[in-house]
Amino acid sequence: MNLTIHQCFLPHTDFDASIAFYRDALGFELRNDVEYGGVHWATLGPPNQPDVSVVLTPPAGGDPGVTPEELSVVREMMAKGTYAGINLATPNVDAAFASLESALPDGADVVQEPTDQPWGIRDCALRDPDGNMIRIFEVR
Repeated sequence: MNLTIHQCFLPHTDFDASIAFYRDALGFELRNDVEYGGVHWATLGPPNQPDVSVVLTPPAGGDPGVTPEELSVVREMMAKGTYAGINLATPNVDAAFASLESALPDGADVVQEPTDQPWGIRDCALRDPDGNMIRIFEVR
């Protein structure tokens, strides 16, 4: 078996703010922008990884089977940064953090500055404008 990671999904509640964060702050390229049946999603990814993408979707993927109560729970978890997240890697987390810190759009915030973790990595953490946790760790 030969499997690779192709896409992951992160929820968005403000499409324009999410695009600004992933495209303008992180430097991802916008690969697809689709609106279909009242659902709006976008596919973005690092320019040097054309085969790996992040798909920004409405909370719960716009699934009509999700009840309003369930959607409310998802939105509450998003606001706390406990619903979804992604780990990114860089050869120099301090340089990446310095670049990002000055480019964060409204709504995005720093959770943790670059830190040496006891389990052997150096990483930092941000929340995108929708509360998704973005951890960036240094590949050594």
